[in-house]
Amino acid sequence: MVNGIIGSANDWKFAAEQFKSRFGDEVLVHCSCRNAATLTFDGVDVMGHRLAEEVKEVVDRSPGLRRISFVAHSLGGLIARYAIGQLYNPFDSSYQQYDDTFHGAILGLQPVNFITVATPHLGSRGSRQLPLLGGLSFLEKVAVLGAHWVVGRTGNHLFLTDGSELQAPLLLRMVRDCTEGQFLSALGSFERRVAYANMNFDQVVGFRTATFRRETENVEVKEEPVDMKYPHIVNIEFVPPEICPVTDPDPDALAEQMISGLRQLPWQRVDVNFSGSAQKLDAHSTIQVKSYWMHSDGADVIAHIIDHFRL
Repeated sequence: MVNGIIGSANDWKFAAEQFKSRFGDEVLVHCSCRNAATLTFDGVDVMGHRLAEEVKEVVDRSPGLRRISFVAHSLGGLIARYAIGQLYNPFDSSYQQYDDTFHGAILGLQPVNFITVATPHLGSRGSRQLPLLGGLSFLEKVAVLGAHWVVGRTGNHLFLTDGSELQAPLLLRMVRDCTEGQFLSALGSFERRVAYANMNFDQVVGFRTATFRRETENVEVKEEPVDMKYPHIVNIEFVPPEICPVTDPDPDALAEQMISGLRQLPWQRVDVNFSGSAQKLDAHSTIQVKSYWMHSDGADVIAHIIDHFRL
């Protein structure tokens, strides 16, 4: 489990306890502690390498593991995507005895669930990608210029200002395989990829970047749950891989390249709406249940993750 910006391993405390309660000794739940507090300002690549080393250490001291999954909140989803690009081995068939298919391995383990929760897959640059700015174009332009003063190299990566004539921004490089890592192949090796997102009230991560939707994909904000067991989950959809070229692309060229890259793979989208909740104004933390006494209304989202988790 991977925390987001200015977060810590404790952010996943509630969810980790629910996993342990449900699965007991069937799973080893590890909440990453390598990228906490201001260390999350060091850049997605630096944090990704730290997470990769941490995963290696956990696997090395835990003999008997067969499968591996990632559950990541916010910036943690980008960190996890970078880390798996470092850990993936396309030629490793160590788990072949458990599965007839072969897509490579993560440290000799079969990749199963890759789950992101309110993750800015397209970064924070663009219209309403950072809702805190109210969709005001002049504030969004100021944020692009000054983000690195607030959150360091991570700001450059989130606002796509780290690119040059010779090299694309890191988040764009992370939707394909390149010399830095086999990012797309690693992501594609997982049995399932799921993106949970707040449809509204998330002031940190916009709905479009969390679900890599194009601006032309208009989505009705729903309020009725798909299942009364999960009162805040209002839409679940399977997104098949895109095979044909897009005829109505996103007007933002960088966003379109990232969307097209991610959507080469099949995903499941799970849309969340806390509009009826007293905790809606902190939806970004509520969807994770960062602190149970403040964000307990997100418990149904955690329950949904666990109920559909593939062992």
